[in-house]
Amino acid sequence: MGKNSKSQYSDSCNKVFAYWRFRTLYSIMIGYSAFYLIRQNFSIAIPAICTDLSLTKSDIGIVISVAAIIYGIGKCVFGIIGDRYSARYVMAIGLLMSAIMNIVMGFSSLLSTFAVCWALNFCCQSMGWPPCAKLLTHWYSPTEIGTRWALWNTSHQIGSAVIVSVAPFILMHFGWRYVFFIPGICAIALSVLIFNRLRDTPESLKLPSVEKITGLASVAQSEKWDTNEQKLTYVETIKMALCNRFVWYVGLANLFVYICRMTFLNWGPTLLLESKGSSITGAGFQMVGFDIASMFGGICAGYLSDKIFKGRRGPVSVFCMLAIGILVAVLWLAPSDSHIVSSICMLCIGFLISGPQILIGVAAADFASKKAAATASGFTGTLGYVGTAIAGLGTGFLADTYGWGAVLVSTVVAAVVAACFLLLTWNGKAQVLMETGNDK
Repeated sequence: MGKNSKSQYSDSCNKVFAYWRFRTLYSIMIGYSAFYLIRQNFSIAIPAICTDLSLTKSDIGIVISVAAIIYGIGKCVFGIIGDRYSARYVMAIGLLMSAIMNIVMGFSSLLSTFAVCWALNFCCQSMGWPPCAKLLTHWYSPTEIGTRWALWNTSHQIGSAVIVSVAPFILMHFGWRYVFFIPGICAIALSVLIFNRLRDTPESLKLPSVEKITGLASVAQSEKWDTNEQKLTYVETIKMALCNRFVWYVGLANLFVYICRMTFLNWGPTLLLESKGSSITGAGFQMVGFDIASMFGGICAGYLSDKIFKGRRGPVSVFCMLAIGILVAVLWLAPSDSHIVSSICMLCIGFLISGPQILIGVAAADFASKKAAATASGFTGTLGYVGTAIAGLGTGFLADTYGWGAVLVSTVVAAVVAACFLLLTWNGKAQVLMETGNDK
């Protein structure tokens, strides 16, 4: 429960509560990793699909673009739905349906079928993030959720690493169709597992709410945050999330954070090859370092926001984005043959970038309260995918028209704009902390 906990409940109650929230954390980590097994597999299969079915890269690009649009919209829609219905059911059903769409993809041979199935897959994929946001806010208090959210966020890298490691072996020995069949079957099994493991709230197990059990608020104070009371309507949920100016601040910040993040994730190897004189091997190692640093940076940022800033996400996020702006400027100004400088910059940018990305989701849930956490988190995620689209099309245009220098300058501007929006949330924290004055 944490050394600062002031629980008024028995040791046995505390132990049961600790067991169930640990079970929730590892279950959503497994579940969200499983979503990536049946999401990143397509990229491994693309070359073989193009060769076998005589499809062009433009054909595949259409499939990917349609899916990205659906996913961005879906995160907001299922965020609203997730706040009204069981997170356990939404996540398990989303993973199950996504797995089925993957298996159907394995039987497909037409571009139109690919486009429809992959769009439906990403619609189901968008059912993964909002339930996790909801579950985390119900099982962890605002003064500890940042660290746990960051730990859960490593599911991205875990799932991607597993499928990127295993899929080439499957492709080589069984063919591209099994790159969809095998992960799809595994995901079906994991959807059953997380359905069995997850429970929506402590109250559903006859346990006290997280505010009560951690001593964050008195029993009388915490009654207003309990989930036993009548659920909000759709309109009330949307109003609670989207009529909050702080949710808009972090949502707009997320758009610019994703411009920075996706510029390096999608275009990083090309940028290093063409503007910094890196070899393909060197660029690959730098991107591996970028990903590994991101995992540790996110956990560090979550811990700092919990322990040092007592539930305030703004200060850490502002610092990270300003530091990223400085590092990108250094990368831009460094000579093209300064491989050590570019490597250090990429490593540091990777370490810093996941902090704001994670903490924006946490902050949105904090500001909206746990009753509308999924809606707020889904909304900020949708704006993040707007940033992803801008980074994809905008970066390509700038690089072709004005060169990589213009790309790096625009990334500096995006980092500064993100920092400005996040600065507006500097003192913002969860409502329960504001009302109780308890930040331990």
